[in-house]
Amino acid sequence: MREEEKPLIFSIVGNIALSLAKVYIGYLYNSISILSDGVHSLSDVITSVIGYFGVKISNKPPDDDHPLGHRRFENIFALIIGIALIFVSFELLKDSFFRFISRETIEVNFIMFGVVIFSIIFKEVMTQYSLIIGRKLNNKILIADAYHHRSDVLSSIAVLIGLILEKLNIYFGDALAGVVVSLMILKTGIDITKENILLLSGVRASEDLINEVREVILSHEKVLGVHDIKVYHLGSKVHVDVHVEVPCNISAKEMHDIETELKNRLEKLDNIEVAHIHIDLV
Repeated sequence: MREEEKPLIFSIVGNIALSLAKVYIGYLYNSISILSDGVHSLSDVITSVIGYFGVKISNKPPDDDHPLGHRRFENIFALIIGIALIFVSFELLKDSFFRFISRETIEVNFIMFGVVIFSIIFKEVMTQYSLIIGRKLNNKILIADAYHHRSDVLSSIAVLIGLILEKLNIYFGDALAGVVVSLMILKTGIDITKENILLLSGVRASEDLINEVREVILSHEKVLGVHDIKVYHLGSKVHVDVHVEVPCNISAKEMHDIETELKNRLEKLDNIEVAHIHIDLV
């Protein structure tokens, strides 16, 4: 099993157990906030399954139909996660609004508090695990899945506050928690969707990375100049296409050696998967 698959398997198994517990408790005690939180965790199962297959596909080697590899599938699946979050947020917002209008109250007990507090702790563990592996491997799916876990942590905190308000006989506590949960999920979904749309469009890399590419090339003793630098994202990785100026009196072998050396140097930089070097004689 690949390292990036382990957090997703852990996420799937953990969320199935957690969502079933919250849905059952929410339904048993008529709490819209706990029930919604359980549905949110259930959506985590769906998005983690999508993420798992996204990782499997994005790691496939290049083929005739995808000569540049399958990296963009990673962003496609992360985009699906973001859109799913947006839809979930609207459903929760609608349910919470109807609860607020009805002015219905609930009886809060320690079992309800217990399942919510456990959810907060467990989901934060899942968040940190996915973030650590995701950032280590620069895997957008794992990072998106981690922030999905984090939105569940925040939503459970909101639910906990709502239950406390209900315990204090404030009737809108449960409904208010549901509204807060839905808005948190909405923001996370929009952020993930926006980021992956940009990456799928082949957005240029950061200015810092572009400058680093330029410095690496110009540090070569035979290089006179550099132009037409293109540094852009292809999935979670970066591709480089650049024209390098060298003296016109060097041999073909020297040109090839310079091209090979610069390519190797650039591909050792973080996130750069492929570097295409074009030699120009001046």
